[in-house]
Amino acid sequence: MKPDYWDRAKRSLARKDPVMARIMRSRPKVFLVRRGEPFLTLARAIVGQQISVKAAQSVWERVCICLDQRITPEAVVARDRKSLRACGLSDRKTEYIADLAQHFADGSIHVQRWPGMDDEAVIADLVQVRGIGRWTAEMFLIFNLLRPDVFPLDDLGLQKGIRSGYFRGRKVALSTMRKLGESWRPWRSVATWYLWRSLDPVPVEY
Repeated sequence: MKPDYWDRAKRSLARKDPVMARIMRSRPKVFLVRRGEPFLTLARAIVGQQISVKAAQSVWERVCICLDQRITPEAVVARDRKSLRACGLSDRKTEYIADLAQHFADGSIHVQRWPGMDDEAVIADLVQVRGIGRWTAEMFLIFNLLRPDVFPLDDLGLQKGIRSGYFRGRKVALSTMRKLGESWRPWRSVATWYLWRSLDPVPVEY
């Protein structure tokens, strides 16, 4: 089920931005869907760090098989790290996912508080876990908490989508992209998601 703000956001963005309106019209039947539990979202985002969507999907599918389709903190803690690395994870990502699983398993991460916290507070909480930087935390905000106004400007796909859609592929400064993003408030998550879609018809999911 799409977020309850989705149609409102689309109408607002279409009124303000003809380029965004065109992108959205070309993809009328796709929308953001919450993928799963917080641990699954964060683990999948770690897998996707600094690699293509296609490569991340391939590694993630092998991780799911390795864990017998049980993507839980307990399943990761119980699995030896050599098996996880064999899925195509780097040594560092293997450590990060194992550390994340331990945080969830021992209760040192307080998932139940996040829905009531503002975006920056959730990010501050998450980046204390090894392997979770701002980008991963922003993916969590978009895909799990379904926050409507996240703008992950460090994301290379978002940058490429902006260049392609608004600047004919030319290189532009991040400050220019940030200024463009300001025009999409308070629906920057939705604008970001459609810019991803303009590059790849397969929905980005974490």
